[in-house]
Amino acid sequence: MSRFNLYQEEFHPSPLQHTWLEFRENHIAVVGLLCFLFFVIVIVLCPILAPYNPLTQNIDAILIPPAWDDNGGIMNLFGTDALGRDLLSRVMYGCRMTFGISILLVLVAMIIGVTLGAIAGMSKGVRSSVVNHTLDSVMAIPTLLIAIIIIAIVGTGLVNSMWAIVLALTPQFIHHTRDFVKQERKKEYVMAAKLDGATPLQIVTRSILPNMGEILVVQGTLALSIAILDISALGFLNLGAQPPSPELGTMLSEGIEVAYIAPWSIALPGFAIFLMMISINLVGDGLRSALRNRLLH
Repeated sequence: MSRFNLYQEEFHPSPLQHTWLEFRENHIAVVGLLCFLFFVIVIVLCPILAPYNPLTQNIDAILIPPAWDDNGGIMNLFGTDALGRDLLSRVMYGCRMTFGISILLVLVAMIIGVTLGAIAGMSKGVRSSVVNHTLDSVMAIPTLLIAIIIIAIVGTGLVNSMWAIVLALTPQFIHHTRDFVKQERKKEYVMAAKLDGATPLQIVTRSILPNMGEILVVQGTLALSIAILDISALGFLNLGAQPPSPELGTMLSEGIEVAYIAPWSIALPGFAIFLMMISINLVGDGLRSALRNRLLH
């Protein structure tokens, strides 16, 4: 039975509503979004939800299996590690550190990259050519390799690894912002702003960048998955977060030593990283498809 509508006019959704309607049709992307929101809830409510302190050691509870194992118990649902620390608490705090820091790094890289990309997009001549060729050369190098090179120069540690990942992610935002600004400069609404007496700064901030929000969302999700993978890899290589910090990559590195005795010590942190990557990639692919379908309609 159709719902009664007093006003017989067609529904014209806004661009944001249209994007959401297209995104909602992709059920796999919606599942990824729910998983993404689950991790957001975990990192926000982690101090309340975690049953134990992730750094507290208990020599009487070393390498206890998870609750689903015959030798496990409900006191430690995910079991314990080689130092008797509760793995559920460490995984939750590890998600908070890995996921939360990655979001922060992407936001910082986005701000720096969009600013420099806008400047590069508005420039002309030799300066623009030098920036373009430099960015193309840097983007050909994997971000993890760039981060390792920077850490080799400035030293190991979580803070240094964070700055290294920011510097590795920034060229991607510069590249996409520069290309977008160059394309938009040729359109009529930018020409109208110029004829209206707008300065280059006003054209960028008031006319061009407000139209870039959707592209930044898509690129931000892709950069977020790269940041999670890089910060976990650096922690695994002992170049980033150092023990006993509850970071997922560091937990994998610590669990390698007892992998044959306690496989859950590496399986659970690895599965958390896997779910993060899958959920973010599904959301990113869903957003790209939704934007593409919206433009086609």
